[in-house]
Amino acid sequence: MIARWNKALAAVAACALFAGGLTACGTGASANGDAENITLVVWASQEDQANEDSWLQEMEKAFQEEHPEYNITWKNQVVASADAAGVAKQDPTVAADVYSFASDQLGTLLDAGAIGQVSDPTMAQLEEQTEGSETMLDTVRGEDGNVYGVPLAGNTWFMYYRKSKFTEEDITSLDAMLAKGKVSFPLTNSWYVPAFYMGAGGELFGPDGTDGAAGVQFGGEIGAAVTEYLVNFRNNPNFVLDQNGSGLAGLKDGSVDVVFTGNWDAATVRANLGDDWGVAQLPCFTLNGQQVQMKAFAGSTVYAWNPYSKHPKAADQFAAFLSGTYSQEKHYTMRSVIPSDVKVAALLEGDAVAQAQIDTIANTSVVQPSISEMNNFWVPCENFGKAIYNGEVTLDNAAEQTERWMASYESLM
Repeated sequence: MIARWNKALAAVAACALFAGGLTACGTGASANGDAENITLVVWASQEDQANEDSWLQEMEKAFQEEHPEYNITWKNQVVASADAAGVAKQDPTVAADVYSFASDQLGTLLDAGAIGQVSDPTMAQLEEQTEGSETMLDTVRGEDGNVYGVPLAGNTWFMYYRKSKFTEEDITSLDAMLAKGKVSFPLTNSWYVPAFYMGAGGELFGPDGTDGAAGVQFGGEIGAAVTEYLVNFRNNPNFVLDQNGSGLAGLKDGSVDVVFTGNWDAATVRANLGDDWGVAQLPCFTLNGQQVQMKAFAGSTVYAWNPYSKHPKAADQFAAFLSGTYSQEKHYTMRSVIPSDVKVAALLEGDAVAQAQIDTIANTSVVQPSISEMNNFWVPCENFGKAIYNGEVTLDNAAEQTERWMASYESLM
């Protein structure tokens, strides 16, 4: 095992050089000799710590019972996973001991030195939790090949549809659904557009998304063919642009039969379609006469520990506990958050939305790159989607415009 605790203790030494009571640096004193008195600062969402009976507080009690070697003072602070990297990178020495983050922020946290590599025991836990499903493990793998943090829940998008419009076979084909009903798709949103290019074999930053120098590879003959497909898709009379919630509204008023979004819109879909709602992993589309599988970005919400913590072993243990099998099961029970743990996921066969997310991550997704170069990907992709929708990209110039799109990244990467 690499001396991960030694690395962390070196960081602690640096931490001790700063004057004042730094947030992430507890006292570490033992009052009775039997248990070490420690303070752990924890960042989590408001929803997870709303009151004393919330998920986070329940997990803290359970962790304390499991670890009598510690006498823990908990200091919980509200920092959402989407904001954690931005806050932590400002000064990792005063960031929380344990925090949740969105996996696409891993590169930012690594660049800031604000995240600790998992210990061997935590890695063994993670391997059990992701057995047979490498995608979630890959969401927390850095460009150095090491693992940082443990996924608590997956994040991706999939398909909702009006059941009375389509057969079970229809929903496996985007083209079959276009022939029968109105399909709403966020063509101007750069989180969704890559699904077609990645499905056809396009790559972002190499085969595993960690090679910044490899750039964006959505061009060539195949890329041009995908662009042509999207031009035809946009021009199909059954295509409807989804933006600002228009797809969900269309489900309600009957003007839309298919939308692409995630678990966060499940309640709205059910309310708008009643008993006629259906959900599934992503369909295929027809490219050069062949069926090609759409592939969404997949990420995760992760718990990790701060290498500036004065209690690195306890911080690593608690981060692992918060994303452990028991905690994920309780998180689903208490907050309906779909788990990433394969054992817990196997118990959710009656939850159609959970199954669609699990199926999409397992079968029809690509891990969203977390390296810093990814920050430069979004705007040009959004602009290209807008150009397709606005008719600036046509069948006649699809190849040329695709290569121009690819060339726009050269000055950014």
